[in-house]
Amino acid sequence: MLPSDNRLRRRADFTQAVRRGRRAGRPTLVGYLQRRDLDSEPLAGFIVARTVGNAVVRNRVRRRLRHLVAMHIDRLPRGSLLVVRANPGAATAGHDELAADLESALERLLRRQSKGRA
Repeated sequence: MLPSDNRLRRRADFTQAVRRGRRAGRPTLVGYLQRRDLDSEPLAGFIVARTVGNAVVRNRVRRRLRHLVAMHIDRLPRGSLLVVRANPGAATAGHDELAADLESALERLLRRQSKGRA
């Protein structure tokens, strides 16, 4: 489970990450990564729209994504904001497919972040 200290809660933070962050799209999800001050823990948030399914399906997808991101939260730079938006395909995707898409998106986002700083 994603620790409480690493959860993104403020609407302004979601907006900042989506509008100003780097984007990496995959078939089941889209990841956005925004760097901020280096003094805080990395934060992760999730967007699961009604196009994914009904409330039960959306909550299941959100729980699965939270579990997967918790395994990668230590890879994120300090002070960063990560927003993961689920695509409709996430509702029917298996665990391995979601995990592979998240891993691939994070690789692209982190590779871009390191290139942008150098």
